Amino acid sequence: MNPENFLVRPYREQVEAYSLPDRWQKIAPGVYADLEKLAGLPSAYSDDPAGEEARRFDLLILRLQLACLGAEPGFTRMRVRVQEIATALLGQTTIPLVRAQAELLEELTTDAWWQDVTLPMLESVRLRLRGLIRLIEKGRRNVVYTDFEDELGEISEGGITWQPLGDDFEKKIRTYLRSHENQLAVQKLRRNRQITTTDLDELEQVFLGSGLGTTQDIEQAKARHEGLGLFLRSLTGLDREAAARAFDRFQTGRTLTANQLHFLNMIIDILARRGLVDVGQLYDPPFTQLTPSGPEKFFTASDIDTVESVLDQVRSTAIPASQAM
Repeated sequence: MNPENFLVRPYREQVEAYSLPDRWQKIAPGVYADLEKLAGLPSAYSDDPAGEEARRFDLLILRLQLACLGAEPGFTRMRVRVQEIATALLGQTTIPLVRAQAELLEELTTDAWWQDVTLPMLESVRLRLRGLIRLIEKGRRNVVYTDFEDELGEISEGGITWQPLGDDFEKKIRTYLRSHENQLAVQKLRRNRQITTTDLDELEQVFLGSGLGTTQDIEQAKARHEGLGLFLRSLTGLDREAAARAFDRFQTGRTLTANQLHFLNMIIDILARRGLVDVGQLYDPPFTQLTPSGPEKFFTASDIDTVESVLDQVRSTAIPASQAM
């Protein structure tokens, strides 16, 4: 605050007093009214460029730190929240800022990182990730911040019951798929080959028989992802070579510009990681980092229609033909 400002001048003594860090070590109840008056005075302070999402993340980490000290309940719920955020960011590693933190993001999704977690470890996570939260794609922000207000005030489960990480169905299935990549059905999912009802039925029986999940877990996954095949594809991703092959016909007989190639490679990178891309995502980060106005800057309407057809075809191979609409 500028003490020479005519609005600040009447409170100059208090402003100067509370500009000293020592005065904030212990706030007596009797001075709250004075501080409220000061809070309304004009200031040269500029708002956080990382946005509201970063401040919410700050508060989430603070509450995790308090939970570590035993002064705050709900550690498991908040840990899962951070892991959801990390998972969402891992889908954005085509953005250099996010890619630079990929190793940390991967570690956050594991059990091991959270064993004996310390306050400095959590503070490091806050500092390294707070500026990235705004880069989470719009389609996943609702998932990441569902009932996030619960973290800001009174705790309310919002109708969701989080299970301990060791019981997390999605993580168990992801681990199974990674360790069984040579299985025919898993190969089909990764190599963009048509999955069948028989393939999915067999996988479902394996999941149930191996205790990886319950019928309810599977049905919930089907409902959230519009089918078991799409759920599994989102976990396996696509083999990058298979993702690139899907666009062979699009590139045949033409020479793409550097910007067009970059844009296309971004699509392929996301397909390799997440297995699916909706054409609407081409108007969201990370694509808007390259062209804020959308793909129309680099491609004709006909080209975009062709790209959409390719993405639809990739999606269709994770849906049995008998279930396709």
